Amino acid sequence: MFSAAEVEQFNRDGYIVARALANPADQAAIKAVAERDLAAAVPPVEYETDTRYPGAPASEDAPGGRTVRRLLQACARDRSIAAWAVQPSLAGRLKQLIGPTVELSQAHHNCVMTKNPRFSSVTHWHQDIRYWSFERPELVSVWLALGREYAENGCLLVLPGSHTLELAPDRLDGALFLRADLEANKPLIATQRRVELDPGDVLFFHCRLFHAAGHNQTAHTKFSLVFTYHATANRPLAGTRSALLPDITL
Repeated sequence: MFSAAEVEQFNRDGYIVARALANPADQAAIKAVAERDLAAAVPPVEYETDTRYPGAPASEDAPGGRTVRRLLQACARDRSIAAWAVQPSLAGRLKQLIGPTVELSQAHHNCVMTKNPRFSSVTHWHQDIRYWSFERPELVSVWLALGREYAENGCLLVLPGSHTLELAPDRLDGALFLRADLEANKPLIATQRRVELDPGDVLFFHCRLFHAAGHNQTAHTKFSLVFTYHATANRPLAGTRSALLPDITL
């Protein structure tokens, strides 16, 4: 469980890291599945070119065009992944942050995030809630590092406390990324922190927290397992992408 100080830190900053939360056996099992499915591009997948982010290949026919960014539907890929996503040490912490009953959304994240050494794209500052549809914007994402994550291989960057901000629409671009060219946004962007993780570390972050990531400049693919959770009382809106798949109760 999180301490009271850690819960307070999450509420203030919008994120908290639980060090060494995943044991080595679970990490190894999950990473083996990720490496196997990445090598064969086992569907469903999202390619880097699908994102149209800076640095992504222009098309599937371009060099690197079949580079996988996400192995989707992670819970359905292997029992080791599905079991880890609902394990008690994770569920207990999520209930502290969200409420007494928690569900995993299979419609959002629910993926192995990969970052290729040659063709990884840059992700600009954004909030995950931008394309999600729930009664309340109160979800928590859980990011498990399956290897070391640091600046050189494109670890996450966060803007502490940004989950509490209400920004005018003109501070975001058409894709709802924070406009780095705008003077009004520069003091906010200057507050950024790098979230460096060791294998087994788990980052919990609010769906309204602005975050970004850079290129992988190393020789090795980076693997992360990512899920999103919400309170049972916070329902996905009917008829939206958020309601397409059944949720999993922890």
